[in-house]
Amino acid sequence: MHMAMMKAAQIAKPGGQFEIVERPIPEPGRGQVQIKVQACGVCHSDEMVKEGLFPGMEYPRIPGHEIAGVIEKVGEGVTSWHKGQRVGVGWHGGHCFTCDACREGDFANCVHRLTCGVSYDGGYAEYMVAPQEALARIPDELSDAELRRYSVLASQHTTRLEIVEQGAEILLQSKVWAGWDI
Repeated sequence: MHMAMMKAAQIAKPGGQFEIVERPIPEPGRGQVQIKVQACGVCHSDEMVKEGLFPGMEYPRIPGHEIAGVIEKVGEGVTSWHKGQRVGVGWHGGHCFTCDACREGDFANCVHRLTCGVSYDGGYAEYMVAPQEALARIPDELSDAELRRYSVLASQHTTRLEIVEQGAEILLQSKVWAGWDI
């Protein structure tokens, strides 16, 4: 049986460089969805992932938390999302629903909160998997060009010049990252 593969831009170790690799397309687990990534913005925190500045982070890691894409598969227990829906995933990458903060509706302060591109692989890939609670609906009326523009605008501090200066030219030259039409 042949395993389906995808391209991704990963960082193999803290302080390492971005590298384009082939990996198996991740399958969604319970409460997760598989997303075909259409665009992913670049943020300064991705540099922090690259440099290993988040305690306890596991490598190799695929950064990226300003994602726009389409749901390809839904995992067991997912009832509010379906294949073909356009979704976004941001910094808030999930929460537990059971800690004191979550029971008070304060999901951003969940003691078990997840961060997309830090706690699990992010959007610098052709596909990714995310918890269903991390998703935001993107209207179908948005064109693909607008979708890419909005994923980039999610980080108001990112410019093409900053990306090049930070050594991420490989992302701009690859087919993995679709933030700009260049």
